[in-house]
Amino acid sequence: MTNSQISPRWLFSCGAGLLLAAAGLMLAGCEKKAEPTMGPPAVSVATVIEKDVPIVSNWVATTDGFTNAQIQPQVSGYLIKQNYREGSYVHKDDVLFEIDHRPFQAVLDQAQGQLAQAEAQLGLAVINVNRDTPVAKLHAIPQSQLDNDTQAKLAAEAAVVAAKATVEQAQLNLGFTYVRSLIDGIAGLAQTQVGSLVVTSTVLTAVSRVDPIKVYFPISEQEWLRIADKISGTVNLFSADNPVPLTLILANGNEYPQKGKIIFADRQVDSQTGTIRIVGAFPNHGNILRPGQFGRIEAVTDNRKNALLIPQKAVMDLQGSFQVAVVGADNKVEIRKVTVSDRTGELWVISSGLKLGERVVTEGIQKVGPGSPVKPVEDTTSSGGK
Repeated sequence: MTNSQISPRWLFSCGAGLLLAAAGLMLAGCEKKAEPTMGPPAVSVATVIEKDVPIVSNWVATTDGFTNAQIQPQVSGYLIKQNYREGSYVHKDDVLFEIDHRPFQAVLDQAQGQLAQAEAQLGLAVINVNRDTPVAKLHAIPQSQLDNDTQAKLAAEAAVVAAKATVEQAQLNLGFTYVRSLIDGIAGLAQTQVGSLVVTSTVLTAVSRVDPIKVYFPISEQEWLRIADKISGTVNLFSADNPVPLTLILANGNEYPQKGKIIFADRQVDSQTGTIRIVGAFPNHGNILRPGQFGRIEAVTDNRKNALLIPQKAVMDLQGSFQVAVVGADNKVEIRKVTVSDRTGELWVISSGLKLGERVVTEGIQKVGPGSPVKPVEDTTSSGGK
């Protein structure tokens, strides 16, 4: 059949047949494609374990000098010299500053002159008494004259004592023009420059003894009551014979190599913060630690026997209410409220709500709900599953 002989009716019938055939194929394909069956979601679980664990507490700490001495002059005058290098180690009685000593030297010279005069007057009074005593016994002179000589001698002796005290005070003031360190330690920046007029209230610098170095850290009143209740037990932070060691974590995250100990606790609880300040001490050979540094103190404050432990990530905190997803023997989820206690590493101590050997969901909690079936997979990355 030629192209001129093809009728429009035949073309229409062929097109309709092709459309019907395509529709049939599509329907057949849809009938063969079935929806996949969804199984229970896979979740990671950890088993509740029981063991004895140490409870480690953490507190924010600030370092301070074991002894801090503000260096102030004891006399007024112009500062003429600074003898120490700022930030260097100084020893007790090292001269840090010098004040113009010339006015004080002049006062000392004057006091010594007055002492010499008083001693001369005393010498004359002694001569008079020694001369008039035998004569008065012979009644060659009136007794009143001897009495006057005796009183003059006593007055001269008193004048000598006063003059010596004046000389001693002048010597002290002259010595105070050399401002010395009161302790061994690190000397700070000079607060006053050479050439300034200083008075007794002027702070020239500060010297801190930093070996050992103090650390201050506040603990809550609740923690204090818990620790104080156990002072006579196995954990004794304040024992002089076997104190619990303190670990200092520095601001860069590194652990300070030396262990410290608690020296004492403050006498009262701060009414504004509800905390009590604890003071510890760390060896500081080489003076690496300086006052004013921040860090973190860690210490074992309790030894918990037969504690039930689960990973921290298994616990849901809902506005102070703690819950866990427990997987039962039938692999169905139960949302259960628990009471948490202390943390130890990556684990949380559970006081109530769980039993030894039960399984809790650690990953995939968002996939499950109460009563929903799950496919539990042991969490090998969690310490709670070991």
